[in-house]
Amino acid sequence: MESESKPDLLHFLRSLEVRSNLHTALRGISHSVSLFFSVSFFHIKLEEEESEDKFDLNISITNPEKVGKIVLRYDSCALLSNTSLTMFRSKTFTVRRRFSDFLGLFEKLSEKHSQNGYLIPPPPEKSILGMTKVKVGKEDPSSAEFVERRRAALERYLQRVVSHPSLLQDPDVREFLEKEELPRAVSTQALSGAGFLKMLNKATDAVSKMTIKMNEQDVWFDEKIQDVENEEQHLRKLHVMVESLVNHRKELSGNTAVFAKSVAMLGSSEDNTALSRALSQLAEVEDRIEQLHQEQASNDFFTFSELLADYIRLLGAVRGCFDQRMKAWQRWQDAENMLQKKREAEAKLLWANKPDKLQQAKDEITEWEAKVTQYEREFERISATVRKEVIRFDKEKARDFNRQVIKYLESLLHSQQQLIKYWDAFLPEAKAIV
Repeated sequence: MESESKPDLLHFLRSLEVRSNLHTALRGISHSVSLFFSVSFFHIKLEEEESEDKFDLNISITNPEKVGKIVLRYDSCALLSNTSLTMFRSKTFTVRRRFSDFLGLFEKLSEKHSQNGYLIPPPPEKSILGMTKVKVGKEDPSSAEFVERRRAALERYLQRVVSHPSLLQDPDVREFLEKEELPRAVSTQALSGAGFLKMLNKATDAVSKMTIKMNEQDVWFDEKIQDVENEEQHLRKLHVMVESLVNHRKELSGNTAVFAKSVAMLGSSEDNTALSRALSQLAEVEDRIEQLHQEQASNDFFTFSELLADYIRLLGAVRGCFDQRMKAWQRWQDAENMLQKKREAEAKLLWANKPDKLQQAKDEITEWEAKVTQYEREFERISATVRKEVIRFDKEKARDFNRQVIKYLESLLHSQQQLIKYWDAFLPEAKAIV
């Protein structure tokens, strides 16, 4: 009996250690959440808020499956759409799509709309390790979690695309939703995972190397750019803490399961009937608590962690919108400089008394005056688009976080209520030990 109690004590102490780590992670999350919310939601300016857009189009992605032989195997999923919008051929339609199709859609939308200042929702990251497990057919909990994670991420991505009033009108979006077969997307490797982030960073670096530094005259843009940078920084810190919480919760679940088995074995070897029954009941309670920890770890991940990961990528896309505006400003300033050079060249010709070249100089000045006007208008148009896109993004972010945080808190409350219920049921057994 004494020798058996030592491993039980070790498992119990290990459980206490994991719980301590869990409390530390929760304290870190509390601090990060307070910082993020203080930066994000109190800076949302709704004085320019327009009427809320409503789109009767719901996307569901179901039935992920592996297609093809092991060497050429790929992941495919069913895409179900329900709508009453008249632009579609029917109210309900189902097609099958592979992951590269989603990346291909993002590539097409980016090529057509990003330079105009539109916010293109980024696709989910591509996991080499997760895909390898899926392709070789390795069935384990991590592989199943990866498939579910990707399915949910693709569903959120596509729902954001069709909720965008301009992107919904794009023929490629409608084709993606309705067409039975799509041409295979190619050259999408750089658009997934770290490649997407590198692409954004490369664009940002290009803007930072502009020959003329932009002296921002619009206070709204100046403040909003700083807000986005701060939000992204705090979101990344919060995401790290939530990932740590998920890992600690999973570890706690595993240790609770081991502890439950050890208590069950201890109860079966106990001679005292009341104590044996109480230990058996305790083992059952710990088994149920282990399931609760598993469920809560899943809620931590899918309800909270994935939301943060989505918005880290979305804030990168917002920075991309600001970069497009700065590029438009750079084109305008370059044209202004060229126009100035053409005027100086005309003045030199007049001073040198070379009338034979004056007409050509005047024509070039007229050409560059037109370009300056064109680029100035483009800058104003892109600025207006970016402003509208960022305001829309802020409203959606507030709604998303409000909805998901409430859902997450409800899951925590339910988990704690179940814990109380389990321990209340066990208490009479503990008191019955004599």
